[in-house]
Amino acid sequence: MATLPPWIIIDPLLQQWLQEDLGRGDRTTQSLFAHTQAPIGQAQLILKADGRVAGLPLVTRVFQLLDPQHFQFETVLSEGVSGQPKDLIATMTAPLDILLMGERVALNILMRLSGIATMTAQYVDKIADLPTQLVDTRKTTPGLRLLEKYAVQVGGGQNHRFGLDDAVMIKDNHIQAAGGISQAIALVRQNMPYPLAIEVEAETPEQAFEAVTAGADILMLDNMSVDMMADLIPQLREKNPRLKLEASGNITLETLREVALTGIDYISTSATITRAPWLDISMKITA
Repeated sequence: MATLPPWIIIDPLLQQWLQEDLGRGDRTTQSLFAHTQAPIGQAQLILKADGRVAGLPLVTRVFQLLDPQHFQFETVLSEGVSGQPKDLIATMTAPLDILLMGERVALNILMRLSGIATMTAQYVDKIADLPTQLVDTRKTTPGLRLLEKYAVQVGGGQNHRFGLDDAVMIKDNHIQAAGGISQAIALVRQNMPYPLAIEVEAETPEQAFEAVTAGADILMLDNMSVDMMADLIPQLREKNPRLKLEASGNITLETLREVALTGIDYISTSATITRAPWLDISMKITA
């Protein structure tokens, strides 16, 4: 089940985005209701394309921050459910000025996260009958990582590291800085204040075997061909049956299943976030 971070972490982001959009005030909306209190109105969130909905709790929170007393939200298409054009997602009730002021921020979040969830679901569906798990990366939009990774969960994917403090991953530049794979693994084991699984990136079979011999717990096979991985994976498992294997680099929707059929445990890709188009969703005031 997809899990959002606590509101104490999310609220400052939402408040920042509202402040960014409202600035010194919504000139248009304030002019409409300059001499009268805005009446209670209703608005509908409507899908305009095929896709999976993600971000409804955040939409609710945006409007609650603007008016915690009067805002009401009735869900029709639940979080994580897919729909098609013209499907009604939800109905919102609030003073009209609140609906107008929160519209853009709420839609931006909903469209962005739904786009990620939609693309992630397409990837996950390709390998749903296989044991391989699809995971994301740290290649996220600055400031949006928590929410973008949440959207990956809604799409059925798994999260890799949220940050550098989550786990040890020895990549090409770490290997270069340490003077080699074996040296890097030894230094990490020597200096880590508490035990953590060590993942190592390998670009060649030689690097892969060195990493396994040096005690890597997880091995990322980076930018290797399908044929190379299919040949290499049984040999690596023979050396360490408990070894977890991850494929990464140039993973596309077209190549995903072929990679999974090599017997890899995980496939990591940034595409579900970096290449995901926004899902087209509109908000229409109806009363």
